[in-house]
Amino acid sequence: MFGGLVLNIDQMEPLVSILIPAYNAESWISDTVTSAIHQTWSRKEIIVVDDGSTDQTLAVAKRFESSNVKVVGQSNSGASAARNKALSLSQGDYIQWLDADDLLECNKIAKQMEVAKHGTKRTLLSSAWGRFMYRPRKAKFLPTPLWCDLGPIEWVLRHLEESVFISSMAWLVSRDLVEVAGPWNTQLSNNDDGEYACRTVLASDGVRFVPEAKSYYRTLIGSSLSNNRSPRKLESMCHCMELIIGYLWNREQSPRTSAACLKYLRDGLIFFYPERPDLVRRAKTLAATLGGELPAPKLPIRYDWIDRLFGLSTAKRVQANYNSVKWSLIRGWDQALACLEKESLPDQICRKP
Repeated sequence: MFGGLVLNIDQMEPLVSILIPAYNAESWISDTVTSAIHQTWSRKEIIVVDDGSTDQTLAVAKRFESSNVKVVGQSNSGASAARNKALSLSQGDYIQWLDADDLLECNKIAKQMEVAKHGTKRTLLSSAWGRFMYRPRKAKFLPTPLWCDLGPIEWVLRHLEESVFISSMAWLVSRDLVEVAGPWNTQLSNNDDGEYACRTVLASDGVRFVPEAKSYYRTLIGSSLSNNRSPRKLESMCHCMELIIGYLWNREQSPRTSAACLKYLRDGLIFFYPERPDLVRRAKTLAATLGGELPAPKLPIRYDWIDRLFGLSTAKRVQANYNSVKWSLIRGWDQALACLEKESLPDQICRKP
């Protein structure tokens, strides 16, 4: 009792835990934590887990420590392990995943919580998200077939058929659903967020899309091909594809499901072919169980002559190098403009009424 009033804990707003795994994010972590602190949803806690960074990420994050911002460090164990650690330290009724270089619009969580009141504890809330480099206000919000209310199986089918995804920061997930879906898979070093999303979606009773809620996905890499060449990452990607197909196939076996899974395999084969014949064989074996086959992948037509003269591996390297140079120039230009404009982060991510 306080001042003659009885405080009913059941009438309090749900607590939202904003969980931030961080590794060598010294340049971004300040803005990311700031975007979390500026959330208009009042009942929130922010937990940053530094995954053994070798730069000043932990020191920068520590500057924000307060009664509702907790910062801890651990030895380098990978992003999934850092997320699981943050989750184990959290108390929230809802979970907001947030990578250390991404941002949330100030009312993102509040908008999703308005919708959460009308769903169940197994309703998965998604939202609009846009890509940016250094200037959030220039983020491009490009709708995809996943930007709508969808049933679990339909969501995964569209994800595979259309090769589209929703970044993990766009979700708001109840603790009930998080516990049913299970922890992040620490064995995966590539596309761990895709595997986790599909597993969580399939554990839900449906996805509610909240277009007014927005988040910002920082894109700094130049080429997916050039960033997925290590043996460990390629093996992780192949294993992830097998897991996602298995999750869907266990829920529904239909001609459409088979076709979606085969397209997913065909889209991913370019990462393994021809350098990893062992992974190619695994993909082809899985395709055969789905009643299909995997033809040799091709790059865009402008690389055909390189493929014919020097082989696909060389053509892939040329494509990766071209994309790397192109995106390096684009990044440099955007960074220079950001330095000139010097617009404050809150002004960029807090929507004006």
